[in-house]
Amino acid sequence: MLTHPTLDQLRALQLSGMLKALTEQLQSSECEHLSFLERFALLVDREVAERDNRRLTTRLRAAKLKQVASLEDLDFHTPRQLDRGLIRTLAPCGWVKDHLNILICGPTGVGKSFLACALAQKACREGYKALYHRLPRLLAELEIARGDGRYPTLMRPLARVEVLVLDDWGFDSLTERQRRDLLEIFDDRYGIKSTIVTSQLPVEHWHEAIGTPTLADAILDRLVHNAYRINLQGPSLRKHKALTDPALTQ
Repeated sequence: MLTHPTLDQLRALQLSGMLKALTEQLQSSECEHLSFLERFALLVDREVAERDNRRLTTRLRAAKLKQVASLEDLDFHTPRQLDRGLIRTLAPCGWVKDHLNILICGPTGVGKSFLACALAQKACREGYKALYHRLPRLLAELEIARGDGRYPTLMRPLARVEVLVLDDWGFDSLTERQRRDLLEIFDDRYGIKSTIVTSQLPVEHWHEAIGTPTLADAILDRLVHNAYRINLQGPSLRKHKALTDPALTQ
């Protein structure tokens, strides 16, 4: 007699996990041999799982990752000097807890963005918040925002998010304002947040690419010295995929 009111109350309390689990229990005879506490534990476990999944979905949506990527989908067979041992070290996301950075360098098409998104996705799965930006577009956006009053609004999440992905570092030459924007971003994050940067340029050329020696020193001091480095090599994976996937050549 209490079945329907209980389901209605779970629905009203927005306990969707418990609602689904109880509905399944009522429709199955497999749980009849379980005690009350065992059946109740199953309801609670389902509710916790549902809430964890919803929070993960929210974090991934807010991260705006460029690619749907995961560490489990990384290609270790194509020769590009991707260190499986290092990826295993990074997978538990201790680097996020310790506020360390990751610098991913290599030629175009070698999988830098995919790896960056996979690392950020894993951080989201571990409960951290992430945010993806293609750096040239972000710097252009900040330039416009400075004129229309949105600059503080755009800078705030860049300082606060636990994992910030900046894709395509060194793609274009920097203006003086862009150099100072970068310094502002890295200064806000240094020692308290983690940043993933991808670039076609080797780290050794970043100082020259930034342009102004004093600002380059300040920026790289906050970014490079507390970072894991991943240097990928090899041919473009896009060309390899086009050659091996007939659908891409049609």
